[in-house]
Amino acid sequence: MQLIERLGPISAVVEEAVAGLVERDATARLWASDHTLWADDPTEVADRLGWTTVWQAARDQVPDLLEAADAATADGLERVVVAGMGGSSLFPEVLARTFGSRPDRLDLQVLDSTDPAAIRRTGEAWPLEQTLFVAASKSGSTIETRSHLERFWSFLPDGRHFAAVTDPGSGLAALGAERGFRSVFENRSDIGGRYSALSLFGLVPGAYAGVPLDGLLDGAAAVAAACDGPGGLPAGDGAAGPAVRLAAVLGGGARSGRDKLTFAIDPRYAAFGDWVEQLIAESTGKHGTGVLPVVGETLGPPEVYGDDRVFVAVGDVTDADRLALDALSEAGHPVVEVPSQLGGGADDSAIDRNDIAVELGAQVLLWELATALCGAVLGINPFDQPDVAAAKAATQRVLDTGALPIVALEPLEPVLAQVRPGDYLAVHAYVDPGGDDAARLADVRTALRDRLRVATTVGIGPRFLHSTGQFHKGGPPTGVFVQVVGADPDDVAIPGAPFGFSMLKQAQAAGDLATLRERGLRAARVSIDELLGVVAP
Repeated sequence: MQLIERLGPISAVVEEAVAGLVERDATARLWASDHTLWADDPTEVADRLGWTTVWQAARDQVPDLLEAADAATADGLERVVVAGMGGSSLFPEVLARTFGSRPDRLDLQVLDSTDPAAIRRTGEAWPLEQTLFVAASKSGSTIETRSHLERFWSFLPDGRHFAAVTDPGSGLAALGAERGFRSVFENRSDIGGRYSALSLFGLVPGAYAGVPLDGLLDGAAAVAAACDGPGGLPAGDGAAGPAVRLAAVLGGGARSGRDKLTFAIDPRYAAFGDWVEQLIAESTGKHGTGVLPVVGETLGPPEVYGDDRVFVAVGDVTDADRLALDALSEAGHPVVEVPSQLGGGADDSAIDRNDIAVELGAQVLLWELATALCGAVLGINPFDQPDVAAAKAATQRVLDTGALPIVALEPLEPVLAQVRPGDYLAVHAYVDPGGDDAARLADVRTALRDRLRVATTVGIGPRFLHSTGQFHKGGPPTGVFVQVVGADPDDVAIPGAPFGFSMLKQAQAAGDLATLRERGLRAARVSIDELLGVVAP
């Protein structure tokens, strides 16, 4: 896998970053789990590097996972719902959207919302007696996941319909044992959530859904070999590896002011963007620096962009995206291509499932390696998330009062007037992720991008709090944040809690808005109708 680079104005800084990584022997030190590549203090580094080898150890776990899937199917289960947030849910979502359902396995769905309509739909869309609920949480205490679990347990208090993926010794593991869950899968504890795709957090849902697990691991092995890792022949200087080159593009771009990494992704696995968004944003967005991944923003002509972008094509993109990327390169924007190993072109729907799995596994490990090495370029720890706890604490303070604060709506236009060149506009939408409002936001962001000529992102709350939320609070203070909160005509109760899902959602929205404002960032809540009105219905 060799990158195709048209770097233009960032060529020199990228080569400087490559040279720096080579001089520091960065690739070898990463594979050796040398925490001093990132920090003298091993805290939240030395115990977060298990992802570099987990794809090897997973080979021995695959037979047991397939046996668990066989047993679930034999017992008449037809659907598996993964209830998780952030790193516990994003790769299962990639698998669900990429592979769909297989007739002899379970239909995979993901629940990572606190919107009452989404909760209700999950419980009503399929007979509960045919459903397996998998609660996925590294800590075992994630409030959204534990609330989901209690909700569905109250309707179906039968351990045969539940499983858990968590760290050893967590409260969720203990609860699973107490309630007689079908399975409690204990993941190795030295892996952070956003680096856990090829661990049990990704493989367990994949097994139930019939995803070719060996293909995922084969793809990871191929990239490791190409990056001087296990199974490969050392290149000697490490510079030949695609992870080093990609890390230098990310870090060098950010250091030269081009810190908005804008993706065009092979439509055969377009959902990959949501996973890589969290990986990059949460790993790099801290201490006032970082790389902002821009995912799902339709490519436009060169004139709608400032000089703060790097464009990356992942796999075989569409003909339209290819033409747009060529025009952007000709206009002086840096463009990088990560070629596909699939062949057949983006419109070929006949590609074998195993080949897709190999491609995904390769992309996962490549971007994990590149993101970790980008941390070394930027001088930050890519494995901690120092600013995530603030919003969680603010949410809890709201819940503890038992009443929601009054948040005044602000008119949209004065908020947009604060946007300056080099900024990014982030829409935070606490709405039903499967509803019409969420679907319309894609057109809204494109219209605002074209008008303001800045990067745009859309985060569905509270999902983004576990993904890009770290970047918003810890990255460069160049964001303008527009929050909308959908109405909840009917709430859904959380058994054992003094509040329902509607209050939880609204407390999360209020807590995050307060946290952004406390940090002096430009943030406002606006009417959802006014925001959607940017584009005529």
